[in-house]
Amino acid sequence: MGSGRWSTDVYDAAANYRAATGASAFAYSDGGARKAHPALDPKGVTHRESRDSDEHPASTPIAVLFDVTGSMGGVPRVLQTKLPQLLGLLTRKGYATDPHIMFGAVGDATCDRVPLQVGQFESDNRMDDDLARIVLEGGGGGQKRESYELAMYFMARHTSLDAMRNRGRRGYLFLIGDEMPYQRVKPKEVRAIIGDELSEPISTEAMLAELQRSFDVYYLLPTAAGWGGDAEVLGTWRKLLGQNVIQLDDLDAVCETIALTVGLGEEAIDLDSGLADLVSYGSAATATVGRALAPFRKTGNVRL
Repeated sequence: MGSGRWSTDVYDAAANYRAATGASAFAYSDGGARKAHPALDPKGVTHRESRDSDEHPASTPIAVLFDVTGSMGGVPRVLQTKLPQLLGLLTRKGYATDPHIMFGAVGDATCDRVPLQVGQFESDNRMDDDLARIVLEGGGGGQKRESYELAMYFMARHTSLDAMRNRGRRGYLFLIGDEMPYQRVKPKEVRAIIGDELSEPISTEAMLAELQRSFDVYYLLPTAAGWGGDAEVLGTWRKLLGQNVIQLDDLDAVCETIALTVGLGEEAIDLDSGLADLVSYGSAATATVGRALAPFRKTGNVRL
């Protein structure tokens, strides 16, 4: 729920141990897991919480949920290797105060074994543990849709944010994928996967409107992914989120893109100073991030 502080030393020690032993950073999934890890199973969860504390009095909730089907299965592996850059920019560069980061995954509730996985908001290396527990499904239904609307439902109704309650500040939610949501939240899927009872379906538009009361929502679309260049996919998300659809030339730039988007939203940087920070970090993603976030230079506002 956001206690403790993330340590590069702890992260490096774990990475060195895996390198020495040949262990996988995603041992739960690579070991043949066929169901959500108990720590990430949304069934019966009341709330995932981002709480203020004496240690972190002004929490900034940041949720990152990604498609783990088909061509998107490499996203968590990229995130895992680039966590130091993400946390370094958010904390050492002061892009966000007291960041609490949640990782989760989205699949297809019509056919996947593990269609939704949602971790906890964490400020220390427990976020690494949640990321490592994600099942890399690799399936998907092939119909150009995944159950993003189910993830929206969970994030709208099963999260509790002190940033919103205490300061009227919405959190950040990044959805990463290359397909469209289904057109409605279905009661049968909500019952089976989350455990709630709905009397009727909820349109995706209505669900998103409810979600946006507590989160600024962004969709990151890697252009080289399976449906990354598809006009219908891009058009659907543009209709839902407008400028908050961010197209990425290179999936390896995802952490830097998230960090700079948060920094812009918190008004801690402008785009040029953020790109300069990437240069100082030795990031190879500067050009990609600059192109992805160029629309925000024109509008000057990432929080609609």
